[in-house]
Amino acid sequence: MTPSFTLIPTERFLFNSMVDCNMAEAWVDGTFRIFPGKTGEDPLWGEAHDLKYGDGRHADEAFLLPSEAFVEVAIPPNVAPGTPGLHGAVWFETVYQDPSDATGRTLYALYHNENYPTTLPFDPATGTGYLDVDWPPGLGGDGSPQAVPRIGIMKSVDGGETWNDHGIILEDRTERLILLPVNGNNTFPGGVGDPSAVASGDHLYVFYGEYAYPAAWDAHSHDPDIEASGQCISVARIPLADLDEPVGRARRWDGTAFAAEPDAVGVPIRSLQIPASQGGGPVSAGDKRFYWGPSVSWNTYLECWVMVMCRVDAGYWVGDSLFISFNPHRDLGEGANSQDWSTPQLLHQRPGRTLWYPSLQPLATDEDIAARRTCMLLDKRARLFFKASNSEESLYLSDFIIEFEKG
Repeated sequence: MTPSFTLIPTERFLFNSMVDCNMAEAWVDGTFRIFPGKTGEDPLWGEAHDLKYGDGRHADEAFLLPSEAFVEVAIPPNVAPGTPGLHGAVWFETVYQDPSDATGRTLYALYHNENYPTTLPFDPATGTGYLDVDWPPGLGGDGSPQAVPRIGIMKSVDGGETWNDHGIILEDRTERLILLPVNGNNTFPGGVGDPSAVASGDHLYVFYGEYAYPAAWDAHSHDPDIEASGQCISVARIPLADLDEPVGRARRWDGTAFAAEPDAVGVPIRSLQIPASQGGGPVSAGDKRFYWGPSVSWNTYLECWVMVMCRVDAGYWVGDSLFISFNPHRDLGEGANSQDWSTPQLLHQRPGRTLWYPSLQPLATDEDIAARRTCMLLDKRARLFFKASNSEESLYLSDFIIEFEKG
């Protein structure tokens, strides 16, 4: 049976630094270390230097740090368009800690990366990059560009203070991007992003949003039903042994197995798609519902995987609700276990606010500290965080503890 849950109101936790993604974290040198923020070039919002780290004796202390306590991480700088290297802004979404390093200081960050035709122009020799033709307007309205997200991996051997880029592991090529005059969502013309990754067996499983057309796109032959069939929350995996040389090693779920190439068409998790009868539809429409922004954890009390996610309800990525889903299979690699998620249930709704990036976080209990729990490893009770925005403010906060019961 599907587990049940209760939200218990608490005194508000208000985060004091920039958050625009899943919260990446790990226990380093006996402290709970978090990696919020973004860094790098962004033609729409401007260059950023907010990808930082902060430490606490436990999760509560880290999340309540003052903004001046955060330290900017060192990652490779952006390189000029048309040259090999790191392009666009970077957000850390998940940190995987190498268990073979007894010091705990070897970390792999799964990052969300956004680019535009100006930062990553199309290269016919490699097929990467984007052509600035019929490019749709972005969140700033007419005259602003939409971004294309990709997913990559960086590595640190000093606990997350400095990082080396190991490259992009998942992306959608330009031929599958949905452009004008069709695209009206003001956010993405396609791409993969907003990932959450967990280790199961000898693979890292990457859950992410898929926003592209599931075939070569053409404005004249575009079919909204075909588009919607290939979008929503998807999953790919990469062998843990390949994290040092990850480019080309990930495989998307193709409907039967993890066999689709990193830039090929995959098949999303069907139980997490919203049917048309409930307002679901293609991302490019700008007025249809779909789930996005998964955050996945293993729950030791329930003995199952838990996913929390957002839902878009209208244009400009607006949506005031959070949802939760469960998967009972510890081994995500056996058969179709990675696809066996329960129908999402409403977790929390806040009318008048757009809700982003929900995550479940450990508590400041002796048990959670001793077990080194993080957003990827939780128990019967956890703290619910999310970002809540309106036209006046944008807050990353927690007003609730979630308590689970076995089904």
